[in-house]
Amino acid sequence: MDTKALRQKILDLAIHGKLVPQDPNDESASVLLERIKAEKERLIKEGKIKKSKKSAKTSDTPHYENVPFEVPSLWVWCKLGDIAYVASGSTPDKTCFVEKGIPYIKMYNLRNQEIDFEFHPQYITEEIHNSKLCRSRTEVGDLIMNIVGPPLGKLAIIPTTLPQANFNQAAVLIRPYKYKEDLVLYLKSYLEEMSEINSIATRGSAGQVNISLTQSQNMRIPLPPLAEQQRIVTEIEKWFALINQIEQGKTDLQTIIKQTKSKILDLAIHGKLVPQDPNDEPAIELLKRINPCFTPCDNGHYKQLPQGWTVCRLEQITDYEQPTAYIVKSTTYDNSYSIPVLTAGKSFIIGYTNETTGIYSNIPCIIFDDFTTDSKLVDFPFKVKSSAMKILKVHKAIEIDYVAMFMSITRLIGDTHKRYWISEYSRLEIPIPPKAEQKRIIETVCEIFTQIDKIMEGL
Repeated sequence: MDTKALRQKILDLAIHGKLVPQDPNDESASVLLERIKAEKERLIKEGKIKKSKKSAKTSDTPHYENVPFEVPSLWVWCKLGDIAYVASGSTPDKTCFVEKGIPYIKMYNLRNQEIDFEFHPQYITEEIHNSKLCRSRTEVGDLIMNIVGPPLGKLAIIPTTLPQANFNQAAVLIRPYKYKEDLVLYLKSYLEEMSEINSIATRGSAGQVNISLTQSQNMRIPLPPLAEQQRIVTEIEKWFALINQIEQGKTDLQTIIKQTKSKILDLAIHGKLVPQDPNDEPAIELLKRINPCFTPCDNGHYKQLPQGWTVCRLEQITDYEQPTAYIVKSTTYDNSYSIPVLTAGKSFIIGYTNETTGIYSNIPCIIFDDFTTDSKLVDFPFKVKSSAMKILKVHKAIEIDYVAMFMSITRLIGDTHKRYWISEYSRLEIPIPPKAEQKRIIETVCEIFTQIDKIMEGL
């Protein structure tokens, strides 16, 4: 299930008046708007806010002819500046920052549509907060929206834990003139839908997308009756809570599946996944063909292995090669190019190059990150990103897929930044089954993992 798309659909239905039913007994939004505008005029007369330099037209005049979509009969189109005080943030001098003072919100503090001030907190002096930065003082319940991206669309409501705060120039503050608690929640939902934000965003230098303060003030808002706003917000919260449960369940299942795969591999390398066949040639005969002088390890870590298994060190069945000759020269990658550039970490394929020389093609092989001890089985030609890797070849008498399984669940995590293959990892003991059993293990693991992956695709 695409939960992101589901969230988007719910928001889309909400702003079009299709998420909850309309009630003909609701007070028209036009009446609501007039009360809000009256409150705005009162605040202007009392000197609490400044009158806009450009006199705004009323909400039901022709400047709303170019609206993006039709709304229900009791709704009305207006501008954000008609219903809310919208102010930009400020950037103080470096000298204004102190160890403790007034919390200063930066855009990295807007995380998951909430304020996370525990993440790299910064503070400014109370003096600068109440003087040069007075326009960007926040209040509990204000809505903060970033206007410099990418990405745009970060929104958060100032929590009660921040009774006083300020914020930087990459955002605007939105404070409804009246019915603040209800309007803030509705506006947050509307802006999260992103269609209005995307329609007015302009592209600046260095790939930035921006919204100006004026553009923010002039955002088109489909305003429902107050009672319907409340129903919309309640319905969105209900649906989003359900989606959160689905996502958490999906995350939990993904964790369980990952653990299950590791357990399956653990059973495999301990001889507990497939049955043994007494007719199989013992593994020690394989290893003696590799090295007639081979002597098994003492089984210190694998004391209860099945009959016919033996234990050796990785270095006894693998050869390594430094990747120097295969390092990509240019990092100008393009998906239209044919040669993948690899790293042994999670990203694996980091891009594609058009370079035609220095391509590793002695496959299959295992690439090994010498610092993290991550590894990947590779069965296609490639180049590499850096020298922080070993390229491993497994002796043909041993199934490389089996060795790759062992390495995928066997990591060394140290507290120092060092290379591991030569000094430690190559000396790890690996249990070796008979050749025929190696193949049975590989086949069984592949069958099980295929079924598990099908389950994951259906989530």
